[in-house]
Amino acid sequence: FRSYLPRSHRTYSCVHCRAHLARHEELISKSFQGSHGRAYLFNSVVNVGCGPAEQRLLLTGLHSVADIFCQSCKTTLGWKYEQAFESSQKYKEGKFIIEMSHMVKENGWD
Repeated sequence: FRSYLPRSHRTYSCVHCRAHLARHEELISKSFQGSHGRAYLFNSVVNVGCGPAEQRLLLTGLHSVADIFCQSCKTTLGWKYEQAFESSQKYKEGKFIIEMSHMVKENGWD
């Protein structure tokens, strides 16, 4: 089962299977670094599963994060911020990182 975002919206999709992942309106920042290169921070996503949370020391400090994967093809896409331990990083809680290498832009980007 996959959720489909409206064709009238610019969307990001899984580069491997084309499952929709997020609307452009959910994009918070393009200034993030993933495990394998640049990544985007999103407010909400669709068609992703979430693994167990674990503590990781990231560039911006210690966070509790859970890997996220495409529900359709099971490719690991990035992670979800479950908890930030520094007050300046609290805005990330509940947000999602998707690495650019795992997504493609679709619908009306011209």
